[in-house]
This record gives sequence, C-alpha cells and structure tokens, in this order.
Amino acid sequence: GPTRKMPLTASAMDFFQLFVPDNVLKNMVVQTNMYAKKYQERFGSDEAWIDVTLTEMKAFLGYMISTSIHHCESVLSIWSSGFYSNKSIALIMTQSRFEKILKYFHIVAFRSSQTTHGLYKIQPFLDSLQNGFDSAFRPSQAQVLHEPLIDEDPVFIATCTERELRKRKKRKFSLWVRQCSSTGFICQIYVHLKEGSGVDGLDALKNKPQLHSMVAKSLCQNASGKNYIIFTGPSITSLNLFEEFEKQGIYCCGLLSTRKSDCTGLPPSMLNNPETPQSRGQYRIRMKGNMSLICWYNKGHFRFLTNAYSPVQQGVIIKRKSGEIPCPLAVEAFAAHLSYICKYDDKYSKYFISHKPNKTWQQVFWFAISIAINNAYILYKMSEAYHVTRYSRAQFGERLVKELLGLEDTSPSH
Repeated sequence: GPTRKMPLTASAMDFFQLFVPDNVLKNMVVQTNMYAKKYQERFGSDEAWIDVTLTEMKAFLGYMISTSIHHCESVLSIWSSGFYSNKSIALIMTQSRFEKILKYFHIVAFRSSQTTHGLYKIQPFLDSLQNGFDSAFRPSQAQVLHEPLIDEDPVFIATCTERELRKRKKRKFSLWVRQCSSTGFICQIYVHLKEGSGVDGLDALKNKPQLHSMVAKSLCQNASGKNYIIFTGPSITSLNLFEEFEKQGIYCCGLLSTRKSDCTGLPPSMLNNPETPQSRGQYRIRMKGNMSLICWYNKGHFRFLTNAYSPVQQGVIIKRKSGEIPCPLAVEAFAAHLSYICKYDDKYSKYFISHKPNKTWQQVFWFAISIAINNAYILYKMSEAYHVTRYSRAQFGERLVKELLGLEDTSPSH
C-alpha cells in the first residue's frame, strides 16, 4: 500500500504530484523555452512566441489530460464548435497559444555527445517517474509482468475506413510493466524501441526469447531479495529465466506455450499431449529441485512452470456453468491474478490520453502520464481522502484537469 499518509483534504493534484512534482514541470518549462530559442535561431524568429511559464505548462498538461476523459480524437476540438468542444476550459488559453507550446514542447532540448539511447529526450522524465513510483507505494508479494492495453480507441477503430487505418502510423515501441496484482498499481515501466541498430534494437531480437527475457530482467532489477512472486505470460516464461530469478530471491509462476515460450531444458514428454483422452481437472507433474512443470487439462492442455507453489497443494477453478474444477494451487493463483489485471485493463485503459503525436518520445510521454494518473487514483482510493469525496476515475480526472487549469470550481461533476 501507500508509504505515506495523505491528509483528508488532499486533492487530485496532490496525488498526481507524488509522481510529477513541480520541479519536473519547471524543467519542462526550461527545456521547452531552450528548444524554442534553438529552433528559432535555426529556422528564423517566431514573433508570436513568448516564453512559456509554469502556469501555462500546467494548463497545457491539463488540456492534454482532458482527452483521456472525453476521448476526443484531437485535443484541438476543445476550441471547436463541435461535439467535443469544452467552453468551460477553452477560455483559459487560446488555441493559437496552445499550438505554439505543443510545437516547441520538450523535456530534453539538447542531445549530449555521450547519448546513444533512442529515448534520450524522455529518459530523465521516466527515471523521475520511476523514483516516484518506488517511494510512494510498496507493492504486494504477487506481481504480473505484461503489456498493458494501450491500443487505439475501439470506437474509432470500428468507425474508420481501411484507408484511414493504413494511414495511421504503427507504434515504434513496446511498453511493458510490472504491476501489483492486488491493487493494479504499476510499479515499473519498461519501454523498448522496435527500431534501432545493434543488440538494443527489437529487430535484432525479433521473435526470439532473449528479447522477452531481457524485458523481464529489466522490469525486475529492483525486485531482488524481496521474495516477490512474479506471474508471466507465455512469451516470458522459460526455465533459464526462472532459475536465474530464483538465485535473486524472486519466485515465478508462468503459463507455458510450446509455440511462444522458450522450452529449452524441459522434458519433451510433458510438452506433447497424451494420446489417451483426459477428463477435466486431471493433471501431470514433473519436478526438478524447486521447479515444477504442471500439465493440466480443461477443454485443452494448459502448462504451467512454477517454483512459487507446491505442486501437491490443491486449488479449484470456479466456472459458472460447470462448477468447481480441481487443479493445483499454482493454476488457481495464476488465473486469479491474471483475471484481476484484465479487470484493471478494462477499467483503466479507457483513460489513456487520446492525443496521438507522430514523435515516438511524445507518444511514450503521454502513455507514461496516463499511467501516473491511474496510479495516483489508486493511491487516492486507498487514502482517507477517498472516504470524504469518493470521486470515480472520471471525476478524479476532471478534478485534476480543473486544478491544472487553475479553475476554482471544486464540486465533482456528475
């Protein structure tokens, strides 16, 4: 849970600033002004530009965050006369001023000579965000490594033509997280660029297990020696990785797929389906030290690799139609934790910022801001302030937007 007690009067902004404090926002102001100056020296002066202030930077973020609540395809529709127009917040800043800030917005204005990392323009912000996550929250023992749902708005996908879909650029990065499975709090973010030369590029590791193994190691670098139980999907699950984690005091439970997983070192007899038909709930086990390979049948064969649960401990999967199906405890735990993360995705993925910039670092930035707001809401729900105001996720987002814009209205919108 939270590592610090927030006051009863804590606002949405107070929770958000646990992760994005004023000093980070001030740095954005400095870097944006530096970039604007550099840009104008190179391409000619811009008479309409005035250096951005901290108040304007907060309002700029507020406008962007408002797209996560109202799901408008373009942030500029706030100033339009259409369905997504918002007169109550449009008066704070003119559209032309917003577009100027958007044009010059930067977190790192200059590239240092030592920089080779493709995300150098956003890495200081990601590092600061990670420090905020680490210091504000202590996760539960059970955690999940996965790719959260950050895809396009399903309503837009359903209504647009094939030509419009083809025109939209595919993301050039993949985003992975380590997430507390009891609360949904995202403890760590890892961004991997899909393009790049050398061993760091995804192309060099495409369709190879070492990519996902590298992602898992990066996500768990701060988890050593804490007896965490990490749940993984088929692309990450492998015997070599789990054995390496066990030496670091990290225990695992993962779904295994003969097609997607690295099955090196596992007995072939357990990877092939038996010829004799099996009844639901039957399972076979093979062990090596603390590691267990479980093959469980339920309308198909499911394989699990774990060193976190004893294979002889019994559990049950409860289905609405078929009732209770017996299974090892590892299978029950995996299903329970994964179903919680699915519920988190259903609830929170629709609050990702809708703005879709062309630059990869900006796409990563807005996804990271969205995750920070979701984490802030989870901390708010676990605080005493929630029992005073009881905002829903949408109301919390609207409160945050109003506070960033400096609007005095403090009543929740319904």
